[in-house]
Amino acid sequence: MDLTKRQDVPVEETWDLTALFPNDEAWQAALAEVKEQSAKLPVGEKLGERPEHLLNGLQAREALLEKAVLVITYASLSLAGNGADEAAQANASRVEEAQALIQAKLAKLEADIIALPTGLIEQFRKSLPELERFSVYLDKLLANQPYTLSAETEEALASLSPVLSAPYSTYSQSKAADMSFPAFKGANGQDKPLSFARFEDQYELSPNTEERRNAFHVFDETLKAYEHTYAKLFATEVSKNVTIARLRGFKSAEAMLLHDQDVSETMYHNQLDTIYEELAPHMRRYATLKKEVLGLSELRFEDLKAPLDPEFEPETTYDNAFATIIDALRVFGDDYVDMLQRAKTDRWVDRADNIGKATGAFCSSPYGAHPYILLTWKNTMRGGFILAHELGHAGHFYLANAHQPLSVTRPSMYCIEAPSTINELFLGNHLLKQTDDPRMKRWVLLQFIGTYYHNFVTHLLEGVFQHRVYRYAEEGVPLTAVLLRQTKQEVISGFWGDAVHIDERAGRTWMRQPHYYKGLYPYTYSAGLTAATKAYSLYEQNGQVVIDRWLDMLKAGGTKKPLDLFKIAGVDMENKETIRAAVAYVGRLIEKLEQSY
Repeated sequence: MDLTKRQDVPVEETWDLTALFPNDEAWQAALAEVKEQSAKLPVGEKLGERPEHLLNGLQAREALLEKAVLVITYASLSLAGNGADEAAQANASRVEEAQALIQAKLAKLEADIIALPTGLIEQFRKSLPELERFSVYLDKLLANQPYTLSAETEEALASLSPVLSAPYSTYSQSKAADMSFPAFKGANGQDKPLSFARFEDQYELSPNTEERRNAFHVFDETLKAYEHTYAKLFATEVSKNVTIARLRGFKSAEAMLLHDQDVSETMYHNQLDTIYEELAPHMRRYATLKKEVLGLSELRFEDLKAPLDPEFEPETTYDNAFATIIDALRVFGDDYVDMLQRAKTDRWVDRADNIGKATGAFCSSPYGAHPYILLTWKNTMRGGFILAHELGHAGHFYLANAHQPLSVTRPSMYCIEAPSTINELFLGNHLLKQTDDPRMKRWVLLQFIGTYYHNFVTHLLEGVFQHRVYRYAEEGVPLTAVLLRQTKQEVISGFWGDAVHIDERAGRTWMRQPHYYKGLYPYTYSAGLTAATKAYSLYEQNGQVVIDRWLDMLKAGGTKKPLDLFKIAGVDMENKETIRAAVAYVGRLIEKLEQSY
């Protein structure tokens, strides 16, 4: 079966971008308006002359961002839908140039505000009640005061944003438009087409060992051809962060990136160290079980996602999966359910499988419009869990955008994955209540383990790898392709021990992850699922009151620091036992799985 071109995909499988702009012409006009508006952004000493001047500056900033977000999102989603499309590539370049201009002006404005005496800002707040709307944002700016450079330097750095973000944009463009894979031999000896999306969404999960391993080997051979180039891109990204951290006076790049998340180093290391050390014995038991059930003489890295019950994969249509998700999440109330129904009927979801489409799944939630979700639908209930996850992100920002000003809609990255993963827990438990079939119950159990594998293993190990890479960089060790591969291999081997055969092909899997270009993103998956696990256990104990508090947390957006946000929902993330409880829960899931065979 040949890979499908974007123009041949049924329109109902694609997202409807007209909620952003009716066409490219309207988008281009808005882009011009945004560039003109950014040039008029008030900056300079006058901000400190009167409270009204500060208010005008903050209002102008917000108005500019409200328009810019829509412009940027339209271009990024167009490119995500078809990264091989030249028009989408050109529009993305135009936006990148405009973003540099906008960010330079915004950086100058923020630096000018930070330069104002703290006492003066407090005086302005008291004398002009309208400034209360921006109080949280102003507090965040003042927290950055010790690390802010001169207004001119901040403006110069921001104007260089296309250059500073080049490692990520180059990686993304190469992966979507340049990286092509040869066909590989399937189990029947026939050639099968391979793409990044098909490998991750289909062949990596294949029940056929020969097909799965052949696909992985061909996939890796293509990655290997890009290994030195991608190593240089990642090394440049790391070097950039190390250098900027030193310029700003942080003790390390990780300290700078954690400051951006409002996360302490203790919180960071609690997640990495506790899960890496204490989850490993449970997952080694899981690997041993998988090896025995699949009848393999050796469990390799490429076998880790092989289905344990290969002949049982509940199939479902997109419509039926969506209906099941809505039923599972009715506990969140009528407004949340209405959002879910709109997501389906108004084409918020792009589920097509086409050449050039971005891999994986994500949710983009532009302020002033509705959320957008990208995934590749394969008519399995496993896809339903992915959809529920992304709808959790959508619900989060649908509520936050509705209740907070743009400047404080987004919480710390540390909190981002909690609303998505709790949806998976609700879906799985809903499915368990709907069946008496032992095999179906075991399948749901496997989906739960898959969720924890994704967050507590895949992304957690990426976080450990990232931590070691930054430590090397701070010590001045060159980040070569060989070092990166060996480091990744050591991290994976240290976790799995003798239960899984790990070779250099597994070491190259660091190349698959774009999150390395988004600060310290990977480890936050484990933080989010830790909080979601605790919240779900509280719901089982206390009922609806926990849901009400959870919704209050979502509506709060980024108005509080992550620890305080989770406390709204009754979750204490400062307590290391919260992490240990989640790890113990995974252990109980694996024990139940062992008993089912």
